[in-house]
Amino acid sequence: MSTDLVLLHAPSVYDFRQKTILYGPVSDLIPPSPVFEMYPIGLTSIAEYLERAGYRVRIVNLAVRMLNDKRFDAEAFIKRLKSPVFGIDLHWMLHAHGAIEVARIVKRHHPQAKLVFGGFSSSYYHRELLEYPEIDYVLRGDSTEEPFRQLMDCIASNREPEMVPNLTWRDSQGTIHENPLSHVPSDLSDVMVNHYGNVVRSVIRYRDLVSYTPVKGWLRYPITAVLTCRGCTQNCTICGGSAAAFRDFYNREKPVFRSPEEVAKDVTQISHFSNGPIFILGDLRQPGEDYAGRVLSLLRKNRVRNQFFLELFTPAPREFLHQMSQSCPNFCLEISPESHDPEIRKAIGRHYSDNDLEQTLGDALDVGCGRLDVFFMIGLPRQTPQSVMDTVDYCDHLLEKFKADKRLSLFIAPLAPFLDPGSLAFEHPKRYGYRILFRTLEEHRQALASPTWKYSLNYETEWMTRQQIVDTAYEAILRLNRLKAKHGVIPQRMAKAGQKRIRAAWEMTQRIDDMLSKGAHNELARLKPEVDRINMFPVAEKIQLELPAPFIKLRPLRALWSLITGQ
Repeated sequence: MSTDLVLLHAPSVYDFRQKTILYGPVSDLIPPSPVFEMYPIGLTSIAEYLERAGYRVRIVNLAVRMLNDKRFDAEAFIKRLKSPVFGIDLHWMLHAHGAIEVARIVKRHHPQAKLVFGGFSSSYYHRELLEYPEIDYVLRGDSTEEPFRQLMDCIASNREPEMVPNLTWRDSQGTIHENPLSHVPSDLSDVMVNHYGNVVRSVIRYRDLVSYTPVKGWLRYPITAVLTCRGCTQNCTICGGSAAAFRDFYNREKPVFRSPEEVAKDVTQISHFSNGPIFILGDLRQPGEDYAGRVLSLLRKNRVRNQFFLELFTPAPREFLHQMSQSCPNFCLEISPESHDPEIRKAIGRHYSDNDLEQTLGDALDVGCGRLDVFFMIGLPRQTPQSVMDTVDYCDHLLEKFKADKRLSLFIAPLAPFLDPGSLAFEHPKRYGYRILFRTLEEHRQALASPTWKYSLNYETEWMTRQQIVDTAYEAILRLNRLKAKHGVIPQRMAKAGQKRIRAAWEMTQRIDDMLSKGAHNELARLKPEVDRINMFPVAEKIQLELPAPFIKLRPLRALWSLITGQ
């Protein structure tokens, strides 16, 4: 079947199946594995937009395919693909290794094809990316659907793309050009019009469900996401998606929001093919209370059976939480105070007290929240090892205060492996007490293939070295695990499994350090089977983050019917 564009998603490290890498707790609190197989939602948005413009677009999640099947030959698969244009996402820096390696494979087997990169990290490193001879174009910014269409038109008619906005490119003579980053739409009504419907249609067209699967295990637990905006109102110090980062690197002065009706439409589309949980991304109050109220009103009116995950960036009044409960019965709520210490919280851009936080937690439980996830982090400004342990003690206080309510789920994890390029702390490290260890894309790419996650960390702070961040993270996770078991929030069996995994990982970190200190790099390969067992050991935190799902399932026949009828 003819294809005009193939969009490829690479694993974090391309040859992860051959390398000895102890990943550590870098992905314990998110759906994907340490391979970071989840592709950005922008791929489906681009594919749908270009399909409406008449182009045939296929998405291939190489990372999921490589995880699912040890015998899957990614290079042979890429060789068999036929397309004049290939696109590779480098949205998160975690894919710096895999994305570049996949680019090399594409050009090796398809030297005449054009290769396009895009995503936040591509935008940040767009000039450096063009130093890799395999890459022809980099599309910059947070909204590249229309620039991509214009670029496809230029490629199809064999024209140089001098007028394509947001594009960095190499011409036929090898000269690099940087077109203005001028396409920053203030209206999103023309994107993501039917992107979930387009995904279902593409799965049927290419007879390839696996390639569109966002994460390993998604068919068992089909969680989906609904995007509410591009940009952010918050200025968190450590975030590469902060208001400052959008302004300074993606030319977006203020966020743009999808209409409440578009958000509700996505929810309805998802309910046609899955009754799994739906995560509505972003705090609904960002554009104002009226917007949040309208979204919740539509969700209440167009009631679906799916359970919802909702986010808060700051504490919320009880009335708003009650409205969430009325619109999304048994809803799950997420908030990330990052530290128990309001001064540390302030240093990363979150300005509220513990009293305000605890009031919101109590109100959420009172109004019927089905699960309440609270996230803390290690590697923050002003944070010492003792401060991290004090955060764990604060978790004990919360469990005591709320009588070990099993709906209250507390988590702690390191800021790893990277402090985001483009974040305020990365751009102004001295101001925030950071020391940046890697600056270039190539340095980050090489670091990802390091034998342990300690050597991938691209930062230290004035208060903690890399070694202290590693040791403190393991100790804090162990302590919190014991607290949860003590309060009966998790069963003893799960607690013991979590302790076994963390202790094994911590000990392996030390063994690998000893080998490296003795210069015994060649001996790492013999540790690979043991390291892989640790990496793939069931993660208690991931299990806790999943909703009980005895009746969650996909509905392929209903999805097909909705495509035929438009309902």
